[in-house]
Amino acid sequence: MKNHSPGFLAVVEDAKSRVREVNVEQTFAALKADPKAVLVDVREESEFAAGRVTGAVHMSKGVIERDVEKHYPDPETPLYLYCGGGFRSALAADNLQKMGYKKVYSVAGGWRALVDSGAPIEK
Repeated sequence: MKNHSPGFLAVVEDAKSRVREVNVEQTFAALKADPKAVLVDVREESEFAAGRVTGAVHMSKGVIERDVEKHYPDPETPLYLYCGGGFRSALAADNLQKMGYKKVYSVAGGWRALVDSGAPIEK
């Protein structure tokens, strides 16, 4: 795990105080139960290209706030966000909530937790 700066960690912890985190099992149960639910990979394009959860859509942390309304205009769309370890997804989820999205979740542990769980991966 990378060493993150104290300032970054403080911002993430602040965001996590407002964001709903779900584990991998909860994420896949929700995706299975609700056909409108979307799994969103917020990692950088190079990370997404190297491997991603099967069926995930890509909107990196750098553009998700700009593009989400074009792709998912309904603020009731359930969005399950993941990144490398759960930090960028928490920041993105916090911003989407501020934009009016009501069903936004950050996948705890991110990509690492998804891979460790045996989630289907594609390249």
